Amino acid sequence: MVRTSRLTRERRLATITHYRGPILLAIVAIIPARFLSTRLPGKPLSDILGKPMIQRVYERASRARSLDRLLVATDDERVAAAVAGFGGEVVMTSPHHASGTDRLAEVARSIDASILVNVQGDEPLLDPEGIDAAVGAVTRDPAVALATLSLPLSDPEEMMAPGVVKVVVDESGDALYFSRSPIPFVRSAKGGPLAGARAAMELGIARKHVGLYVYRREALQRFASLAPSPLEEAEGLEQLRALHHGMKIRVTPLHTNTGSVAVDTPEDLERVRALLGAAAREQGTKGEDCRPNTSS
Repeated sequence: MVRTSRLTRERRLATITHYRGPILLAIVAIIPARFLSTRLPGKPLSDILGKPMIQRVYERASRARSLDRLLVATDDERVAAAVAGFGGEVVMTSPHHASGTDRLAEVARSIDASILVNVQGDEPLLDPEGIDAAVGAVTRDPAVALATLSLPLSDPEEMMAPGVVKVVVDESGDALYFSRSPIPFVRSAKGGPLAGARAAMELGIARKHVGLYVYRREALQRFASLAPSPLEEAEGLEQLRALHHGMKIRVTPLHTNTGSVAVDTPEDLERVRALLGAAAREQGTKGEDCRPNTSS
């Protein structure tokens, strides 16, 4: 077990309307980090301008104002050593988890937290304000047990790409469906799927899902206990399990398409390096606090 320092911050008060007065919520963010990756082996330790990717993610997440604690959950001693090396907190977990959510649920059972944030370990450009926005969706409304984020889509290639997950929501902002297909389809558009995708973007109803999740403790444990659903297995999207079993997911909209590049392939890694490098040169930094524009 690697001993590490702990990130401590003043806990935030959140007013819950069905209680008398404010209550104290412990808000803990966890970054699941799996060393093995089919398309990019050793992904958490991939070098990005002199720092491993897991450090880039950790440092950006640590800027979120809403968090009391931030830690990395991994089953690999190499990742644990890297996190300890830059002063982060790490927890060792079972190597048998099928998903990052299962790893999150294991950690949640051993820590004091009312709200848990699942921060994807392959988002080195994540926007800390997005974490605060998703946390706020849960703390402001006692009826919201699970929240995530979306961004506007403006690039037809992204709209059509299976690697980019799309989301549509209802009047309350709760998810109706997530898909790798270009949704929604504008029937009146002439010219096939691409024309329909362009029309959806022009109407402002095409949204890209950002895979960051905020759970109330009970919602996380329920989700982790549920069986996979047919739609989840068909699309390869874990969040469809929640919808299948009647769990609502509040989707908080962000309004600028920046800070969201998931690193799944060597090509994605090169893109992130190029974006951070360009931003660093422009801002005269070493990439530590760059906010590159990731829209195409």
